[in-house]
Amino acid sequence: MKDRIRQLRKELGLNQTEFGERIGVKQTTIAGYETGAKNPMESVVVSICREFNVNEKWLRNGTGEMFVEAKENSIVAKATMLLGEKDPLFEAFIDTYSKLTPKNREILQQFMSDLSRTLNEKKE
Repeated sequence: MKDRIRQLRKELGLNQTEFGERIGVKQTTIAGYETGAKNPMESVVVSICREFNVNEKWLRNGTGEMFVEAKENSIVAKATMLLGEKDPLFEAFIDTYSKLTPKNREILQQFMSDLSRTLNEKKE
């Protein structure tokens, strides 16, 4: 599994710290997984699969494709129904937002709040 974790991380373009933050473990833990010094707990395997849309059979034993077929985001599906067509910008936003860490989501929300406040002040 150590080689597949490294392969996945590199495929995603993440360093060990970024990969670890996304699944709630430290960089040193990821390094341990990749060297084989540590084996990920069941909850970590589940987190990796959920967070990165990874095929669990591939992660555990190399069987099948690396990623499972992405299911359409329910928010995107609802918006499409309301808008009558897909909006690529909205889809990209939702997809990107769903991959943010909780801390980065909080930062983005604060930024949007500050931006809204600034725009309102300029209107006055």
